[in-house]
Amino acid sequence: MDDSPTAQTHSRIYTAPRTDVSQNQGKFRIHFNFPGRAVPNHDDHGYGPLATVVESFMDPGTLIRMHQHRNEEIISWVPDGVMRHDDRQGNELLTDAENLMVMSAGSGFWHAEETLADDPPLRMLQIFVRPHSLDLEPGIQHEPIPDPAVNEWRHLFGPEGTDAPLSVRNDVHFYDCHLNAGATVTLPSRSGWHTYLYVFEGAIEVGEEPVGYTESALVTGDSDVTVAAAEDSIVVAFAINPDAPITRQGTIGR
Repeated sequence: MDDSPTAQTHSRIYTAPRTDVSQNQGKFRIHFNFPGRAVPNHDDHGYGPLATVVESFMDPGTLIRMHQHRNEEIISWVPDGVMRHDDRQGNELLTDAENLMVMSAGSGFWHAEETLADDPPLRMLQIFVRPHSLDLEPGIQHEPIPDPAVNEWRHLFGPEGTDAPLSVRNDVHFYDCHLNAGATVTLPSRSGWHTYLYVFEGAIEVGEEPVGYTESALVTGDSDVTVAAAEDSIVVAFAINPDAPITRQGTIGR
């Protein structure tokens, strides 16, 4: 963890190693990434409306039986492979590299997840956003997303009323980027907001700070910060309003 200022004026970069908070249920394994833990003496494991980013693994032929979530927005980002979803509202959905799912649990939402025996091994992110209010109307969004453009950020969800393909009920914008080795992009940012970044594949430098495979960084401040790929990489980023009103009664993402 590094809490030193970078050379880029008005911005500060905090880096964090791969999480050691995990659960192993055999064919289903998860690692919790807590954005708030990147900042020394921060009193919240989450950071504003972003509660946690969970790296999830499902072996072929895995069933996670019907269970309930409440008071959290759960986003399933699947860069490769398939995640099969069904729920008590009658939806049977397949989330993959071409489709994104946002499950708004609100007052209560029951669902199950599955991979079939002939599906490939699955590694995905499940993102938990704290909603702005308790016991909202539950629902689900499952939409096709634009094809990724190499070395460009792809905007995938944002607060309600924005131009992102899907929405969540608080102030978080989500982006991904496929970077070629040697490429440089500017980290997504918004005035007064902060940005959390996670390296799903590869290794990068954020400003002058190295961030490796499954490591993360939190960037505060308004100046532009560069992301440079040390090797072919897949990176996700969250622009977060740290002052957004939040609830903390989610089933997982409290």
